[in-house]
Amino acid sequence: MTSRAGRSVRTCVRLRIPALADLAYTGAGGTFAVPARRRPGKELTAGQRSLNRAHARFRYPVERGVATLKRWRIFRHARCSPNWLTSAAKAVLTLELQR
Repeated sequence: MTSRAGRSVRTCVRLRIPALADLAYTGAGGTFAVPARRRPGKELTAGQRSLNRAHARFRYPVERGVATLKRWRIFRHARCSPNWLTSAAKAVLTLELQR
């Protein structure tokens, strides 16, 4: 885990902020919800599959928004105020949610 990821994990745990995460964050702390993992030779129960679908449904807009931000060339070498970039990123995520 990188120091950046470690810092975000520690911050979420300290402030008790619930976070939806992917399987890379398994065991990261009590506030991180990760999807259920299928064990070798066994299938997921209906409840686990349902939870995984709900987890993916909530994570989808954020993942889509981050992918959109990465695709836009304006954010690659920005030489402007970080405040403007934050506002632009929020606008992109809002537009993505309205899609």
